[in-house]
Parts: sequence; C-alpha cells; structure tokens
Amino acid sequence: MRGNLFAVAVDLVVLTVRADELAVLLVKRAEKPFEGSWALPGGFVGPREDLPDTAARELVELTGRQPDGHLEQLAGYAAPSRDPRGRVLSVGYLALLPDLADPDPVDGRVASWHPIGEANGLAFDHDRIVADGVERARAKLEYTTLAASFCPPEFTVSDLRRVYEAVWRTEIDPRNFQRKVTSTDGFLIPTDTRVTGGRGRPPQLYRRGAAEGLHPPMLREPSR
Repeated sequence: MRGNLFAVAVDLVVLTVRADELAVLLVKRAEKPFEGSWALPGGFVGPREDLPDTAARELVELTGRQPDGHLEQLAGYAAPSRDPRGRVLSVGYLALLPDLADPDPVDGRVASWHPIGEANGLAFDHDRIVADGVERARAKLEYTTLAASFCPPEFTVSDLRRVYEAVWRTEIDPRNFQRKVTSTDGFLIPTDTRVTGGRGRPPQLYRRGAAEGLHPPMLREPSR
C-alpha cells in the first residue's frame, strides 16, 4: 500500500566534463526506498523555500559551489507511481559546472561523478530526468554560449572544443571550430596569457564573454 506522503521535491542534474567525457553527479541512497541505489541529488522543498532556493541549497551542500555558473529549471515529474512513499511532485533542475573533485560526504550522503554512459538503473524515475537534462544541455550548446560553463575561468579553444565533443559525443573539425568561436562577437575574450610547455606555438587563453546566444547556431554533428 502506498504511503500518504504528498510533497514537492527538487532533483538536480549536475553535469560536468571529466577526462573528455560528460559526467553526472549521483548520490548513493542511504535509506529506503531504493537504499543502496544511485540517484540524483535533491531534496524536499522547505516550507519557506521557493523551488530555486531548494535547488541552490542542494547544489551548495553537495559541491560547496555557489550556483554562479548555470542553473535552470528543467521540467516537472509527477507520475503517481514515481515514489513508493506517496505522491511526490519533483521539479528537475539542470546545472552545468567545470570539472570538480568528488564531493565529501554530507550528512551521510556519498556523492560521486559518473560518466553518462554508466548512469543508468537509477532510483525513482531519475534515468528519465538525466536523459532530459543531457538532451537539454546538448540542445543549448547549439544556440547559446553555455559550453563555457564547463570550462575554468581561463581556457583554450581546444579546451572548449573538447567540451562540445564530450557533450555531443562527436568529433569537430578544429579549424572550423576555431574560426566559429573566435569570430562570434562576445563569445570569447582573449587574455594576455598563453599556455607554455607544449610543442609549437603556445595556445591563447580566453575568458567567457558577455554574449549569450550564437548567431547563426552551431549545429551538432551526428553522435559517435
């Protein structure tokens, strides 16, 4: 028999790029239901919280990082059978972050980064939420500059290209990509620093500019 719980929750799809792979932050559940299973980080909305407040709180608690990168509402999930404890409406949020270390345990919650290809069989309906978040991220990279959210404050064009390749799971021609991103007004701001220690001409370091959209969009190639 299902429980009498009726609540509103937030689930976070936190994405990063690690070792040239798109990865998602997952938490191992320490209690029922789905004890021992991996799940998205999240929690119930507090009585004095709005939805973005809960999303930001959960993100800070797990990563220690303020949501100063990119955090947006994804979708609502309200299937009657999604939570065996009762009727729980969950609102998904998508966060895009630079590569971070595995978070320290918080309140007994163990969290770690998992490559997207291995993030399946999750608790509740979190497989679906992850899939929705990944597709949203892939689409956003076509017409916005959000790929830079995965990068550190200063990065090379090659670093940025590897983000696109990891998120889209495809290979991109380096010369065409360099021409596109450096000619888009406000996408990248060159710094006075170059990366040293490699072969050939040291690559330029850039910072993210103020532009938010790509005109024309950068359409993704078929996935590999």
